[in-house]
Amino acid sequence: MRVGVIALLHESNTFVSQPTTLRHFEEELLVTGDAVRTRLAEAHHEVGGFFQGLQEAKIQAVPVFAARATPFGAIESVAYSRLLEILFAALEDAGALDGILVAPHGATVSEEVLDADGHWLSLLRERVGAETPILGTLDPHANLSPAMLAATNALIAYRTNPHLDQRECGVQAAQLMARTLHGEVWPVQAAATPPMAIDIERQCTGEFPCRPLYDIADRMLDLPGVLSNSIVLGFPYADVPEMGSAALVVTDDNAPLAQRLANELGEYLWRHRWEFIGEHLDIETAVNRAVLGSKALQVAEESVRYCLLDMGDNVGGGSPGDGTALAHALHKLQHVNSFICLYDPQAVQRVEAACVGDSFPMQVGGKTDDLHGKPLEARFTVLGVYGGRFRETQPRHGGWTEFDMGRTAVVRSDNGLTVMLTSRRVAPFSLEQLRCCNLDPTRFHILVAKGVNAPIAAYRDVCDHFLRVNTPGVTTADMTRLPFQYRRRPMFPFEK
Repeated sequence: MRVGVIALLHESNTFVSQPTTLRHFEEELLVTGDAVRTRLAEAHHEVGGFFQGLQEAKIQAVPVFAARATPFGAIESVAYSRLLEILFAALEDAGALDGILVAPHGATVSEEVLDADGHWLSLLRERVGAETPILGTLDPHANLSPAMLAATNALIAYRTNPHLDQRECGVQAAQLMARTLHGEVWPVQAAATPPMAIDIERQCTGEFPCRPLYDIADRMLDLPGVLSNSIVLGFPYADVPEMGSAALVVTDDNAPLAQRLANELGEYLWRHRWEFIGEHLDIETAVNRAVLGSKALQVAEESVRYCLLDMGDNVGGGSPGDGTALAHALHKLQHVNSFICLYDPQAVQRVEAACVGDSFPMQVGGKTDDLHGKPLEARFTVLGVYGGRFRETQPRHGGWTEFDMGRTAVVRSDNGLTVMLTSRRVAPFSLEQLRCCNLDPTRFHILVAKGVNAPIAAYRDVCDHFLRVNTPGVTTADMTRLPFQYRRRPMFPFEK
């Protein structure tokens, strides 16, 4: 038996003013055929799990297409069309297939097609027919649509956020495909979509309020006929009709059971909706807590580090990565060793023209738009310039192992703030990002990570405390501040 492997992954933030282009995919991942296996078979990613699970089941994996770009704005129409051309040409070249394993993200938006995942999956279903099983995975930050459900036999979302079980999830999907092809089961799925969206601050699956919900979902897996279930947390930064949270259950050819159990999970979400609103900690309070906490333990001669999670400039949610709200606050401090990373190609060029040890005034960050703070102007000393490539060997959020920040400069302000300046946007999913630039993360008392939950997987190795900070930007934790046009109405927490 031959099973095709297809992945098209993009988390599209429709509040970002600039579109994602084909170049963004080409720079990160856009491959067909055997190159899919070469790039992803060993990765901590669901596609790597597809290959592993099919190999264990002695089913031939047929790599077809894989594309990914770092979260950013909606995909440019011409780029989306080109991606589909490449995908379906590769599918034609793959020959006859007994089944297809797919890895959509679930929150992909193009300029013309709001439900891009539902669209390309529907086209795939038309190509292969109703009898060919299509099974796959979802990022839990998906906005689940009826089209996604109709086009597939089963979708399984990662169970962790930070996403550490992506490869395991891919293996699970491959195992279900094997059972399906061998005639042991026939998966059917159903979903519940209560009119609510979960605050991004409350989406850490290991913490309250998510943990009790996942405990219920785990127990449900022991029921006869249940093949899988998923909590779809939702992606609140895509202005689409499907935006929101959902529950998804897959059973063995029992649609009424799937719907009843999905409804139970959805009803739990709705009953507990007030628990899924975040604290929205302001910048001043967060910085004061971190400073007082680190200084108190320094007096006690204990090493302690705080991580400030910059929710409004969450690179993994599509933000530009040059937000300066926390940079300004930390620069004002005296004798607090702190770190922040900013996307600023212009500043990198300025530093590259200097020498290590040179000191000069410069503006950093705050250059993409006026939503994420003004540039930080200070006197900086050059610590070094680096190639910006690094590798992460451990399972981390996103499942990727190879990263490229482009040319990267490290400078320190006259007040002791260390700033990493990158030429390409890279989410803070690995401490190797610092180490590849000769920075020891344990040297800092306060580190800023531009994310909400995803950075914790890496940063908990060195940080004792995490504070989620309600900074401004296109990934603000308070989603009610964003100018939605297409979301459902009424919807909690917008209409309380």
